Amino acid sequence: MLRALAVDDERPSLEELLYLLNADPRIAAAEGAGDATEALRRINRALESGPDGPDAVDVVFLDIQMPGLDGLDLARLLTGFAAPPLVVFVTAHEDFAVQAFDLKAVDYVLKPVRRERLAEAVRRADQMRAAAPRIPVSEPDPDHLPVELGGVTRFVAVDDITHVEARGDYARLHTPQGAHLVRIPLSTLEERWRGRGFVRIHRRHLVALRHIGELRLDAGSVSVLVGGEELQVSRRHARELRDLLMRGTAR
Repeated sequence: MLRALAVDDERPSLEELLYLLNADPRIAAAEGAGDATEALRRINRALESGPDGPDAVDVVFLDIQMPGLDGLDLARLLTGFAAPPLVVFVTAHEDFAVQAFDLKAVDYVLKPVRRERLAEAVRRADQMRAAAPRIPVSEPDPDHLPVELGGVTRFVAVDDITHVEARGDYARLHTPQGAHLVRIPLSTLEERWRGRGFVRIHRRHLVALRHIGELRLDAGSVSVLVGGEELQVSRRHARELRDLLMRGTAR
């Protein structure tokens, strides 16, 4: 059975679509999102969960014209993911069909949505998912983090990461070889890497203690030199950082 995400900025349309999806016996569960940004956060959670995880999403029923990031923009972003969900466009406009199918859409359903037409889209999505080869899911490597770069997945060694910068729901990993943007909140990485020598020094920065070259004190302000970059340390984190560095020096 399919796990679906419906995306539409118009609440009545979203509620109707969810009603029809939940009435289809091939849909195990259907959730809603009011815009593409909310949908992207939900899809990121699904990808982290894995194809068989509790937060997985198999197919996205996606409106096109929405404020900010529109449906086509979101679909383009999904094509860069290693294992994106299937996409069915649900829209009141006929003009975008060519672009939609260029983005490998499963189907293109026009509003007002008819139950029989939506059922056909669900059937196609279910058929495509059943025909797709199953990729074995392995346990995540604790020593490396996968990053997407130009449609290619590369693996960054955690030990090479000097510091991490918060970018909303994303984080930018800094290494001597360059920087990489990942779809993981800074708080998640802080919890995951606490035992690997990473410490929060600011609401925006997580640093690897082993990569700190200098601790600088200037008129009451504290900063650290990490990977050739000077980063400010907030007052609430300054004492903990100094204690950690002193203990490391003593050992």
